[in-house]
Amino acid sequence: MTVATPKTKRNLIEVARQLFAKKGVDSTTMNEIAEASGYGRRTLYTYFKNKKDVYRAVIGSELQKLYTALEDVIKRDLPADDKLMMFTFSRLSIIKEVVTRNGTLRADFFRDIWLVENVRKEFDKKEIHYLETILADGSKSAVFTVNDIPRTAEILHYALKGLEVPVIRGVLNLRLDRQEDREIVYNLVFKGLNKR
Repeated sequence: MTVATPKTKRNLIEVARQLFAKKGVDSTTMNEIAEASGYGRRTLYTYFKNKKDVYRAVIGSELQKLYTALEDVIKRDLPADDKLMMFTFSRLSIIKEVVTRNGTLRADFFRDIWLVENVRKEFDKKEIHYLETILADGSKSAVFTVNDIPRTAEILHYALKGLEVPVIRGVLNLRLDRQEDREIVYNLVFKGLNKR
């Protein structure tokens, strides 16, 4: 369950996101965020200690969009294998959208990877939990044979994270609506590489 963010703070985060996307994080000042928001410096500093704190909140807000979409996939009434496929493709598509929509934030997103990873820790735990849920449902319905659900979910999570940069950069263009992409992912995830 997520804690509701006050409207003023959400507005400050959105103004900062727009400025970061337009000018870059380094070129944006706290004064500019306060001025563009219309709230003033006192209000800005009520919610954020410094620009790094604002940037962390922007990343968190953008990641929340991803996890809200993944939660929607989890709630769907689908067989576990279909749900895992939809989860995989939705995740990659949404993360690309989130990063791409932020313009120059894209470069900053990758430059301070440790800050991004630190913000992602809680979100990563949620995602692993979602994957555990799908794997458990699949095991229960005999769609999957998984001996260690938590460990398998964790490995799947990190495998998906490894695909993020090539997908974001457009080097790897995976789409759920393309049959050949679905088959490659399906065969790799569900059948592995060994001939049985």
